[in-house]
Amino acid sequence: MTAAQIMRPKLTYIGTKVQKFWKKLLSAKLSVKLYLPVRQRMIMAKIDIGSIVKKKFGGFPEFLIPALERFIHQDFINGFLEQGYEGVEFCRRCLDYLDVNIEVRGMENLPDGPCTVVSNHPLGGIDAVALMAIVGERYSGNIRLLANDFLMNISGLAPMLVPVNKIGAQSADLKDRVDAMFSGGCQAVVFPSGKVSRKRGKVIEDQDWKPTFLRKSLQYGRCIVPVHFYGRNSWRFYALDRIAVMLRCRFPLAMALLPDELYRSRGKTFSIVIGKPVPAAGFDASRTVRGWAEWLRQTVYSL
Repeated sequence: MTAAQIMRPKLTYIGTKVQKFWKKLLSAKLSVKLYLPVRQRMIMAKIDIGSIVKKKFGGFPEFLIPALERFIHQDFINGFLEQGYEGVEFCRRCLDYLDVNIEVRGMENLPDGPCTVVSNHPLGGIDAVALMAIVGERYSGNIRLLANDFLMNISGLAPMLVPVNKIGAQSADLKDRVDAMFSGGCQAVVFPSGKVSRKRGKVIEDQDWKPTFLRKSLQYGRCIVPVHFYGRNSWRFYALDRIAVMLRCRFPLAMALLPDELYRSRGKTFSIVIGKPVPAAGFDASRTVRGWAEWLRQTVYSL
């Protein structure tokens, strides 16, 4: 028996334990406090990771909580959340707080009528915040983003989100909420891969795009605006993802690093290229809906 064969059961056991821990942690509710001053009308939220783990895991070692707080940069994140912004201003101020600069080309390609903005998802944090800030300012905040339901606990973002459960079963009214998003007059923002880009070989790209966004857009006559966000996470993110694949973990362990990836984006400059809108009539019967979704994915990477 080789060393690899001996170690695999042990690594699988460790991977399963870590998987269960983060699944419980990320599905937990953030400790959110609401303050609504008469004059400011702003929502304040605060993350208390210690309260979360104690509630979910009972006997979680007290001495590990400070390390966990540092790992997710709790004080740094709360320093922004406590300022109480919400909506598009939350996103714009978040970029300022992180000292992140976004260079945009193709703003003239955003149409006047309802559209569906689709983008690759290389970072898992800043890309979403930046896109919502840019598209949101263009349309005076009239936007909705399909997003991980965990983000609904961040009250500054919640008004702009249509939550999707990435871990457990979907809520019974998800279909109605998605229909309302695409049938209404708001601008829809979607990351069709449903997850952060992964490294396969030497290439960092989204995995297959789910065609639901296109099916709904065609149903309600929306044009599609392709967007390419240029960026990548650290090598640790992709290494942990590969380990999770090797251990056959169903839960994406690399997600645990996303708060740190957000922190590491401080002071960086990212580029966004907005392509020309594709009218609903342009998606004919020459391809299936899934085939057109793949065509749009390739179009995004060609921008």
